[in-house]
Amino acid sequence: MLDDRDRRILEYLQTDAGISVTELAERVALSVSACSRRIQRLEESGHIARRIVVLDREKMGVPTTVFALIKTAHHADEWIEAFRRAISSIPEIVEAHRLTGNHDYILKIVLPRVEHYDVIYKQIVRKIELFDVSASISMELLKSGTSIPVAYAD
Repeated sequence: MLDDRDRRILEYLQTDAGISVTELAERVALSVSACSRRIQRLEESGHIARRIVVLDREKMGVPTTVFALIKTAHHADEWIEAFRRAISSIPEIVEAHRLTGNHDYILKIVLPRVEHYDVIYKQIVRKIELFDVSASISMELLKSGTSIPVAYAD
């Protein structure tokens, strides 16, 4: 069961996983050792899945975002696993979701420029049969982040 201090620790770590334990302990009014034990407990319980570094996409040369909406005529486990393997091998595909509604999947693809989408599209269709693919180019990023709400956690 998480308490308010645990939730505050998680909020701070989501914002900056590189924060020192000393600074974090001060912000949540704990001793350094108590704060360190809580972090370890949150990692062991799986509340903290991993710690990562978020790179600047402009500086990394992939400022363009394309969303590919995919329809397939295949829904067998074998096809889904083959699809998972195909998209996992393409680093420009940074997210993939199975959907309800008119499309089966949506892919978030980061690219150096819009024209590079064709390269990724060809990589996908060489590896797996698709029924229909449509793409939308992100014109403007309105909100982005990796933080999730902590209030619902047990």
